[in-house]
Amino acid sequence: MSTLRALAAAQAVAAGMAQPVATVRHLHLSRRPLVLVPLAMAGEANAPLAAMVGAAPGEARLLIVPQPRNRDQRFAFVAELAATVLPYVDAHRGANEAVPVDRGRDVRYRYLDAPQLLVPNPAGVTFLRLLGRATRFRRVDGDHPVPPQVPLLGRWLTFFAERAEHPGSSALVAMTQALSLHWATGQSAVEDLHLPALLGWIAPPAGRSGVEAAAWAEDPVRCPPAGPATDPSFDNERLAPAIEAYAAAESDEVARGEAYAELEKLLRDQLTPTWELMWRGVGLLRALPPGARVAARWDGDRDAFTAYADHVDADGAPQPRRDGAVAAAARLHRLERAADLYAVQRAYDDPLVMAEYRLTGEAFVGEVVLADAARIDDSGRRPVLRPRIQLVTTDPVLVPVGAVLSSPNRPAQKARVVFVTPVADGKTEVVVELSGGMGRGLTAAPGSVPEVGERLCYTTLSEAYVPAGGFPAVEDTPWTHGGPPAAAPVDPLPIGEGAAPVPDEDWA
Repeated sequence: MSTLRALAAAQAVAAGMAQPVATVRHLHLSRRPLVLVPLAMAGEANAPLAAMVGAAPGEARLLIVPQPRNRDQRFAFVAELAATVLPYVDAHRGANEAVPVDRGRDVRYRYLDAPQLLVPNPAGVTFLRLLGRATRFRRVDGDHPVPPQVPLLGRWLTFFAERAEHPGSSALVAMTQALSLHWATGQSAVEDLHLPALLGWIAPPAGRSGVEAAAWAEDPVRCPPAGPATDPSFDNERLAPAIEAYAAAESDEVARGEAYAELEKLLRDQLTPTWELMWRGVGLLRALPPGARVAARWDGDRDAFTAYADHVDADGAPQPRRDGAVAAAARLHRLERAADLYAVQRAYDDPLVMAEYRLTGEAFVGEVVLADAARIDDSGRRPVLRPRIQLVTTDPVLVPVGAVLSSPNRPAQKARVVFVTPVADGKTEVVVELSGGMGRGLTAAPGSVPEVGERLCYTTLSEAYVPAGGFPAVEDTPWTHGGPPAAAPVDPLPIGEGAAPVPDEDWA
């Protein structure tokens, strides 16, 4: 936990209410996100029990599996889920736009929008990932066929689960993580995974503090768990008898219908509170203005969605069970680069996030007291425009002379530290030399050089493009990492007593 988040958590305890740790929304919210609240059977590996799904508060559709151990009913449930999810996905595959590439010499096309799935917590993301893995390889013919939409849904669920691992992606969002990104509560990070308690801290009912609302919400009878796990007492006392009653009425259609209706009502009562909380969370997030760089990250989700839709249209293979060595290394490298860029963009968009870096000395905010906008550096082969400004700050400045800084106010401009001089009253004078973002001539464009009196933030964080790392082709890697197998060793001795037999062609 960072210093400022720890302080916000302490303030939340003192105030009895969650404290904001962001001034803008750091994720994209679709106009019609698809909310999916899954429920799994306890004691079974990712056995679906029920789900409530829909793209609006009044469009909830309840799907249940009366016998979660029954394979046919499981796949019938997945087929019903596909009947909601796949049309939602296809609804975003309409109009597209041209995107210039290769410095404008070519164009590519991407859809104007992309689907967005919302689940209550990270366990919901895991549920969808496992459900996708269990269905995307299923056969639609031969022994034990499944409906064609089942493996297709599995491939799309896997796509969303993989995007959820990508830092800054908004294709599949866990509501507890989204809310915790913007508010700090007085409870632990583990307790923040409980959606009713988390919302109790952030938006308690009138007349209650966040502590009281969270304690009230922890009662599983009043506020059932947000899934996919269920409460053990609910399983033993209510769910198990209802499933047994349905199984016992197998030969009586009337009794079976009544048992099904009772089971459906039971599961609806379990899922409806979480469904309503999900839309409350959407409303809280929507009330925050989006960060300036959120749209660019959503463009990345649209690119990924367009590329995978084209792959599906081309009858491409489902995602592999596991990546090869080279593919895994390249994927890890992409995620690390995305994580670094996401951290920088959040800091650039939000002064509360940037404050963390100010505490560590990686950024400072100061007021411009002197500015030489017309300074020319003629020490090189040709004169270049290199204005200098002097700032006074009370923040700790730990950057060395010669360091290159950037400012969220002018991200295309670089500032090289020339002098750092401590002065009285805990203040520090910093002189920086500017380059870039001022035009091509020897006169700076209006407004491109900070003026006296302007307050600026400078930081070592940079949005500058970092080229991707190079990885070898699979055939150029050793056999231990997916490349060609090593040559079979041959015993130099003739076959005989004390000699090993010569391996055949299939050795290794």
